[in-house]
Formats: sequence, C-alpha cells, structure tokens
Amino acid sequence: MSFDLVVRGGTVVDGSGAPARTADVAISGGRIAEVGTVDGTGRREIRVDGAIVAPGFVDIHTHYDGQATWDERLQPSSSHGVTTVVAGNCGVGFAPVREGDHEMLVELMEGVEDLPGVVLEEGLSWEWESIGDYLDALNRRRYDIDFAAQVCHAPVRVYVMGQRGADREAATVEEITAMGRIAAEGIRAGALGFTTSRTLNHRTSRGQPTPTLTAERDELVGIAREIGKAGRGVLQVVSDFRDEAVESETLLEMMRASGRPLSISLVQTAPGPGYRSKLDLLDAAQAEGLAMRAQVAARAVGVLLGLQGSINPLSPAPTFQAVAGLPLAEQARALSRPEHREQLVAEVQATKQVFPMDRIFELGDPPEYEPAPEDSVAARAERMGVSAAHLYVDLLLGYEGRALLYMPFLNYFDGSLDAAAEMLAHPRTVPGLSDGGAHVGTICDASFPTSLLTHWGRDRTRGESFELPFLVARQSRATAEAVGLLDRGLLAPGYKADLNVIDFDNLALHPPVMVRDLPAGGKRLVQGARGYLHTVVAGVETYADGEPTGALPGRLVRGPRADSGRAGAP
Repeated sequence: MSFDLVVRGGTVVDGSGAPARTADVAISGGRIAEVGTVDGTGRREIRVDGAIVAPGFVDIHTHYDGQATWDERLQPSSSHGVTTVVAGNCGVGFAPVREGDHEMLVELMEGVEDLPGVVLEEGLSWEWESIGDYLDALNRRRYDIDFAAQVCHAPVRVYVMGQRGADREAATVEEITAMGRIAAEGIRAGALGFTTSRTLNHRTSRGQPTPTLTAERDELVGIAREIGKAGRGVLQVVSDFRDEAVESETLLEMMRASGRPLSISLVQTAPGPGYRSKLDLLDAAQAEGLAMRAQVAARAVGVLLGLQGSINPLSPAPTFQAVAGLPLAEQARALSRPEHREQLVAEVQATKQVFPMDRIFELGDPPEYEPAPEDSVAARAERMGVSAAHLYVDLLLGYEGRALLYMPFLNYFDGSLDAAAEMLAHPRTVPGLSDGGAHVGTICDASFPTSLLTHWGRDRTRGESFELPFLVARQSRATAEAVGLLDRGLLAPGYKADLNVIDFDNLALHPPVMVRDLPAGGKRLVQGARGYLHTVVAGVETYADGEPTGALPGRLVRGPRADSGRAGAP
C-alpha cells in the first residue's frame, strides 16, 4: 500500500491521554490512515528516530479576526505547533456591521485587544456586512493553519440596537429576538459559537465599557435559546462575576435554555483560592448534566515592559523624550552614558512609577515564566547594593534597547504558578486564553502551548507537574472537543492529519521580539521556538525546523465537525 506521507519511528503521544508508544504514522488524502507498524511505503517518508509525534494543537481562544483577513500566516500561533485556531472570543469582532459602524468596532477591538486602530483601518477590507458575508470572505483565503470564527455579541448588539447598544441600554424583547436570530444565522453559516464579555477590563480605545458589559439575563438567555434552535454551537463568556451567585445562575440558565456547551475564562484575579468557586461551578454544572468548561492559562498573565512596547516605563522621563526620535540602538547608547543614565534614574524615581519592582523580572533567554521572588528587580538590586531604579533602567537599556522585562500578575500572587497548576489539573478545564493575534505590544502569549509542554511536562521543579500524554491530550483533543471539532486532535485512523514532530528534550521558547509587519507599518511582538521539527496540516508539511515551507493547506473551518474516526478509534 502506498501513502502520501509516512512518519516512521516516532514516540507517538496520540492525544487520547494513553501512554506514549513507538509507532509509525501513515497519512493519505489529508487523513490519518494507519498508526502502528506501517508496512506500506509513502511517497514521502520522514524518519524521526524517537522524537515525539503528537496531534496538531488546537488553540480555542485567539483574536485573529482581523489578521485572518490580510495575512496568510497566523503567527505567532503557527510557530508553536498550533494547527487550528478559533477567533471571535470575548464578544468582540467585525461582523455583522453596517458601513457607518466600522469606526466603532475598530475602537472596540483597539481598546479591548490592543490592536492599533491604524492597523485595522488599513488592513480590514470591510467587504462584508453579515456574519455569513464575513465567513465567505475568509473562505476565499488560504492559511498555514486552519481558522474558525465565532459570533461576537458586541457587533451583533450594535447592529441591532445602534448607539443604544453601544451605550449599554437595555434591549427590548424585539431586539433580543433579532439578536438571537442573527446569532443563530451566523452559527448556521459556519461560526462555531457565540461569545460575550461582562468584564470592566474590556473597554474601547476611548475608555468606554464594552457594549455587552451589563446585558441583562433576559438578553443573554434569549440569545442562547435561539442558538439552541440551530442545534449546534458553543457559548463563551468572560465575566468579572461581580455578583457571583447571580452571574453563575445566568450562565447555567443560558445552558439550560439552549442545551449548548459553555465555557468561561478563568484566572486567579486576587490573592488566595477565590478561583476555586468557579471550579465548584463546573462541578455543579456537571452534576446537572450541563457541559460547562473553563478555559485556563498555561502560565501567569502578565505584561512585557520595554522601550519598543506599548508599555515603555521610561517614556515619561524628559531624558528619554530627548532621544525618543533616534533609532532604538542609538537611544540605548545615549541613555547608557553615565550622565544621562543617572539623570534618567532620578527621573524614574521622581515619577513614582506604579510598577512594583518586587513584581518585575528580567525575562531572559530562554524566557523564564515562573521566576522566583528572589529574582525580582527589587531583590536583585538589594543584593547588588544599588537602588531598584538603577537596575531597572540598566535592564531596560540592555540588548541595545531590545530587552524586555516581565511583570506577571494574574495566576502569580504568591510568587508561583501553583494556582495555575490546580486549574490545569481540573477535569473540566482546557488550556486557552492565549489571545493570539491580540495585545500585540504588551504580551506574546500565543506561545502558551509550548509553555504547557516544556514548563509543566519537563522543566518545573517548584511544585506539581504533569505527564506529557495528559498535556498533549488537553491541548489537542480536549480543546477540539470543547468547540465541536471532533475530526481532529487524535492520531488515529480517520482523523484529520494535523501533527507535530517534536524534539522534546530540546524544545524551548525564544524570547519575544518586536517586528514591523502589520498593515500601516504597525509593530507587534512575535515569539518563536526551537524543537518543532515538522508541523503538518491536512497531511502537508507547513513548518520544518520552525521555518515555513511555503505550503498553505489551512482553510476556514465552517461549522462543527463530526467524529470521523473509523470503527474502534477513540
């Protein structure tokens, strides 16, 4: 028998959670044909000699809504073994839209997801009005990985209610019905689900809360009920849980009314175990027969500080402002001169920066995402016998001004990732919240999947860690199941041939770097990795040793996918 591709001699971690085993993987017609001892030959054969062979990763919480309309490479995610991304999260997106509301949706995405308005204004073609039109536009494009979209509450609300929707006024019964109908139509057209935001952290670039912040229960349940009539689709909610009992009951009622699965975003937002009440909510929903999951982060949620980033701690200082027009390396050299450096330090101290020096760390190479408290700027400076401001400035000027400092906060209140470990271990959670494609000047968390494998499966020494088969299953099969893409996430006959060949011993993250490759010359942080030997999408190799092959087999995934495994497949 002849196959399109045979990957031979790998250590297969198949995504089911089963122990690793030595096996060959044969691919034909974009599907897995055999896993085991493959006697047939392939038109192409790759000998991997014990390297990990795993399913392609599925990242269900990204914001490539805009990038997917102008870019064929959905990086940084596609540099981290991700072969399917799901956008349209947090209730913000670009469809449906009336011509007069383009600016409103740009301001919302700019504020919520740190995507520069000028980039969106130049990059978006606005060749759509309805959600179906938007999906049609995406369907005409080709990508390095698969892409899926969701219906976003904010644009639906503005489309139906106009300025009243943006101003967060209560919806009438007729408006709720119209929103539900549009959401259901979008899901029938191929969107995977419906998402909404109920957090004060989400604001427009003008500082206004997101239109969906105070949507009443009748609105949320009414929309969910209409989606339920479509017989498919998932629900996703990010919420502050300001009144936890009321909010929890609203979520449960959305599920009861629709019969659809729902996921919440979950991080440790304050010191202590307050996040456990959300884990209890997952258990309560499960006991009621409701499919509720929480999307959790693979590491702390934090921000990157640097001269090139959206948060440049030196920018208020007059000494910095005097050289701000120079090229980056010249800025760093000028500011490093003793007379300028001392003045800069004095100005930083005088501004009483809100950045807590005991919570800021040098990111390093390779990046350290669970730094010990004794490695903070404050602790290091004390050991060195210098002020924290002196060390702070010196670090920011490092690497010719390209240095990045890391300020973790969510999931990191006790100086460790123990809270994240507890959330990752819960049976009703899945990895998510990478925000790939968003926050382009402050974070680069599209690398979450690589952190999940390296930190939790190999490198962590300060607490709980996990077996590699568990982690691979969570980032491939479990995430695929969470959004109804049951044709992928497993290396078994009949499933979509998305896979990674990984040199696990040498898998490592590169530090993030700033590039200018967005429309209008916009800049963004990107982050690569070493150790991904081969990434395959639909049977076609897209990346080899971390470099693109030029192949673009990725497509818009339009609607859920049934489990396509052969009889006996898991």
